[in-house]
Amino acid sequence: MSATAHPRVESWRRGFYRFRQSWVSILGLFIVLVLLVLAIGGAHLTPYPQHILGVVDTGSRLQPPSAAYWFGTNELGQDVFSLVVAGTRISLLAGMAVVIVGAAFGVLVGALAGFFGGWVDEVLMRIADLKLTIPGLILAMAVAAALGPGIVNMIFAIALSWWPGYARLVRGEVMAKREETFVLASRAMGAGTGRLLWRHILPNIVSPIIVKMSLDMGFAILTVASLGFIGIGVKPPTPEWGSLLSVARVNMPDYWWTAIFPGLAIFLAVFGFNLLGDGLRDLLDPKARR
Repeated sequence: MSATAHPRVESWRRGFYRFRQSWVSILGLFIVLVLLVLAIGGAHLTPYPQHILGVVDTGSRLQPPSAAYWFGTNELGQDVFSLVVAGTRISLLAGMAVVIVGAAFGVLVGALAGFFGGWVDEVLMRIADLKLTIPGLILAMAVAAALGPGIVNMIFAIALSWWPGYARLVRGEVMAKREETFVLASRAMGAGTGRLLWRHILPNIVSPIIVKMSLDMGFAILTVASLGFIGIGVKPPTPEWGSLLSVARVNMPDYWWTAIFPGLAIFLAVFGFNLLGDGLRDLLDPKARR
């Protein structure tokens, strides 16, 4: 092993050790893995898959939690447990898509602004500042209402309000990296702008981007649920945590189980991704590894 590789491997080993020693990070990882399993195979794990498709069973409406219905049933006689598990896929994939789209656009804008500076930086950052003057949820509500209901429109609407944070993060990191020795040496050897930016600078600032994406996942899921709750996002009968809460609010407080379990699913998702994000920050942040 080379002399330069050994310190890097040792640094990562210490980072993983710090991650393993943090029980909250392990708990966050466990919650996220459970959510991923439910999102991938949830339809095959539910006891009443026909309820996910919208089948109504009026003879079993508003049954409390029991051995037959772990989370009880709603006003249509549908098993709440099956709906919550099936809703994991929509909520998780929608939140993931929001973060990926927002991060991709934000990284592109921030990289160009930080690398070129000057008027490019001024124009792009003023656009980001203009967007930051509008609350993200309000902008997402307006765009989603204009485009109409649907998961694709909802993802686009939320991602439109998500990118400035990544743009500002990447801009600062690129401005710091472009003056470092390895970039100046590559420039002196004739490397072009594209190679400098995409092969030398951006690979060295991946860590903070990954940490921010992991922390943003929970809030993206919460925003998706918020739009579903007010009727702009995913529409019933497609199970989604926010829409399940919206339908169940009329049953409170007498039939509390119809709302409490979708709400707990949202809480666990936000909680798990926040804990995992904190653990990844300890793992990937060089200052934390010291």
